[in-house]
Amino acid sequence: MTTYSLHKITHPDRFGFSPDEYSRFKFGDGTAAAAFGSSLAEGFIRRHMALAPIDEQIVVIPSPYSYIPTATFAMKNHFVYRLNRWLAAGGFPVVQETKVHRTITYKEDYGELSAEERMRLIGNDSFHIDAGFLQGKTLLFLDDIKITGSHERMILKMVGEHRLTNQLFMLYFAELADERIHPNIENRLNYHFVKSIFDLEMIIRSETFLINTRIVKYILNYDFDAYCLFLQNQSDDFVNLLYNMALGNNYHLIEAYSRNLDFLRNYLFNKKNKRIQHGD
Repeated sequence: MTTYSLHKITHPDRFGFSPDEYSRFKFGDGTAAAAFGSSLAEGFIRRHMALAPIDEQIVVIPSPYSYIPTATFAMKNHFVYRLNRWLAAGGFPVVQETKVHRTITYKEDYGELSAEERMRLIGNDSFHIDAGFLQGKTLLFLDDIKITGSHERMILKMVGEHRLTNQLFMLYFAELADERIHPNIENRLNYHFVKSIFDLEMIIRSETFLINTRIVKYILNYDFDAYCLFLQNQSDDFVNLLYNMALGNNYHLIEAYSRNLDFLRNYLFNKKNKRIQHGD
C-alpha cells in the first residue's frame, strides 16, 4: 500500500490551503471541490505517475457512503477529469470508478472526536465493495483528509476481508502529520467558514453546489427556530432535494433529526396544498 497526501499539516494554524475554502468544500461548494480534486490529481501525477506510470487498469474509489455522497465524491469527479487527461495523452487506459458501500449512519460530528472515539464509532460500521470488479486492477482510494487513520484502517480491514491483493494507493488532499495536534483540528477546518446555518446560503445558491451528507446532517440537527427561518428562505428545489436525501439515508429513523424533519415534511405538504388551491 502507498499513501500520498498533497498537504501535510504540521502546525495548528498553517495548512498550505485556504481553511475557508476547505470549509465551503465540506458543505457542498463545487468550485472548491474542483480546485481540490484537480490539484490532488496534479500532485499525484508529479509524485507517482510521471515517475512510474501505472499501465494496468486504474479504479478510483471515493470515501464510503450509503445514499448521499460525501464531499469527497465531488472532489473525486475533478480528480478523475484531470487524471484521465494525463492517461489518455500517454496512451494509458482511462480510469474506472466504483464505490464502497457503508451500512450505518450516525449523527455525531466525526471531526470533533478523539482518535479513540472515532475508532469506536466507525468500528460499528461495515464496508462492502464489489471485489470481482476489482480483480487485476490498481485501486486509488480517495479521501479529503487523514486525521487519525481510522477510515483507512476500516478500508484495509475491508480489503483483508475480501482478500484483495491489488496494488493500493490511499490518496488524501491533506493529512495531519503531527500527532501532537489534537484531531479536533478537523472540526476547526470544517467550520472555519460555516459558523451558522445562514452561512450555507451562499454555497447552496451557487451554480456549482453539490449536496452531501455533511450539509444534510448539519441542517437537520440545527436549532429548530433558526432552521425554520432558514428553510423558508430556500428554493422549492432545494427543500425537496433536502427531504429526498434525508429519506434516502434513513435520517427519518434518527430521533435527533425528527423534529426538523417533521417540519420539513409538513412544510412540503402545505406548499403542495397551496399550489393545488391556487390551481398550479
